Amino acid sequence: MTDLCEGGMEDLWSIAVVLLQVWFSVMIGFIMIPAMFGLSLGVTSVYIQILVKILEWATLRIERGHRERHTLPVPAPLPFGLIQREGGSMEQEMGELRRYRTQSISRGEFALSDSFYFYIKGLESIVDDQVTQRFSSEELVSWNLLTRTNHNFHYISLRLTIIWGLGVIIRYCVLFPLRITLAIIGLTWLVIGTTLVGFLPNKRLKNWLSELVHLMCYRICARGLSATIQYHNKENKPQNGGICVANHTSPIDIVILANDGCYAMVGQSHGGLMGVIQRSMVRSCPHVWFERSEMRDRNAVTSRLRAHVAAKTNLPILIFPEGTCINNTSVMMFKKGSFEIGGTIYPVAIKYDPRFGDAFWNSAKYNMVNYLLRMMTSWAIVVNVWYLPPMTRREGEDAAQFANRVKSAIAHQGGLLDMAWDGSLKRAKVKEEFKERQQKMYSSMVMGKKAPANA
Repeated sequence: MTDLCEGGMEDLWSIAVVLLQVWFSVMIGFIMIPAMFGLSLGVTSVYIQILVKILEWATLRIERGHRERHTLPVPAPLPFGLIQREGGSMEQEMGELRRYRTQSISRGEFALSDSFYFYIKGLESIVDDQVTQRFSSEELVSWNLLTRTNHNFHYISLRLTIIWGLGVIIRYCVLFPLRITLAIIGLTWLVIGTTLVGFLPNKRLKNWLSELVHLMCYRICARGLSATIQYHNKENKPQNGGICVANHTSPIDIVILANDGCYAMVGQSHGGLMGVIQRSMVRSCPHVWFERSEMRDRNAVTSRLRAHVAAKTNLPILIFPEGTCINNTSVMMFKKGSFEIGGTIYPVAIKYDPRFGDAFWNSAKYNMVNYLLRMMTSWAIVVNVWYLPPMTRREGEDAAQFANRVKSAIAHQGGLLDMAWDGSLKRAKVKEEFKERQQKMYSSMVMGKKAPANA
């Protein structure tokens, strides 16, 4: 009996070893090696096409289910909110209100009807706040068969429920283990590869090997997310000695961009696993890591970045001027510090397809581990990246105006809403200076003076 049990255990171990060998052979031969050299066997593209067909069928089935149950379908989200705003200045909108008075009022006079402008703005903010909704997940036009995007899911049809159940099994039992394995291999190779390259002297060979190691690792990590990335206008790719600025939706924005070229990262030094990765990366490539105390010193930060840009052989700096993640619908205020450095700015627009997974990181709701688990159990990451023509600061243009011009170009190209609000409102209240700015604008209008230029 004992011999039979031992023989059975040996058979199970043999089967497990064979399965692991097949697993790693498939992963290395069909995923890792093509990814390392920037090749694709077309498996992900076929997978995405199948997903599109399934989601289209599910949408039609859900709509038919609503008709059969005589219930109203969920309305599609409006791209620019519930309220259609005119977008004019305070003076223009108040001028429209004053037109309805029988007695004309000159510019330098107070009109009681002016108060209606502030009433309207207040009600608009209550009914349809355009700012805080940018810090929550983007609304979907139709359910994408992920429970997390429809907590009120109820039985609609047997076939739809079976498809949903199969999707859960595929995502958690097949894709998730594969993605975790690829992520671990990619990060491990990044630490080992950059550390080894760091021992080489500072010559062309070291730079070439460093870029090769970075590209390979990021491409493996991108395959670990089943990322399908479409790059547009590659002739505008950031060049050495420049500054690449992009809108910010997710921490994986770095993986998406570095999958097509190498960048010098900018950020705060960390401890733990992140610190190990940062220290290994900086050995082979001039990334710019700041200590917490340095981050508060704007002059020190600007000086180090300016020195990096001055060396035209250095990799382009990658910066996200919003300073926080926005939910893939908008671009919020760019901090002007990135535009005071000088040099050429290379704008990049990033837009994710929310049908396959929500790439937005709501840091107030999920920590990094939970967020990555959600990403690795999504259907896929499908994203478009547009390289915009390089931009430089115009004569007489200050850093804030230059930042707004770059932000508008990115928003227009990515089909995103261009917003003037500061993304730091995710964690802080409105600054008093913003309130005072509105008061000064109205005061200047009533006193018959020209409003301040920075208002």
